[in-house]
Amino acid sequence: MKKNEQKTNVMRLLDQAKIPYTYHCYADTDAISGVEVAAVLKQPPERVFKTLVTVAKSGAHYVFVIPCAMELQLKKAAAAVGEKAIEMLKAKELLPLTGYIHGGCSPVGMKKPFRTVVHETAKEYPTICVSAGKIGYQVELSPADLQKAVKFTYADIAE
Repeated sequence: MKKNEQKTNVMRLLDQAKIPYTYHCYADTDAISGVEVAAVLKQPPERVFKTLVTVAKSGAHYVFVIPCAMELQLKKAAAAVGEKAIEMLKAKELLPLTGYIHGGCSPVGMKKPFRTVVHETAKEYPTICVSAGKIGYQVELSPADLQKAVKFTYADIAE
């Protein structure tokens, strides 16, 4: 790590659990969207995943992790968790609920565990990138290692 870079809570949690990962920093770039982040990291967008938090009509919250160039299909996502309907969580509700801000939300280390679903394409890759819990930071790890940190299921939830 360089001097101006810092370990995030996600990295500390992965270290504590002895889960191997590669850390990427793009904080000194203008990359905002997932596709821009993928380009800066020289990764195909199919392997850079974004973390989306939703709320169901029942009031339950769910986390969906999908490739950055794809869009969450709300009907498919609701079906994957056995709900009639879900919608995206409002950005202002994200920090108090998860401990993360929009653009720096990671499936690892949320304030409390939420049912999490990862897009089924993650299984096709030796490693995927997810947010390290802070804008400008990503961790790259195998889907199997991610599953050690966050219990999740796979489903076809995005297009």
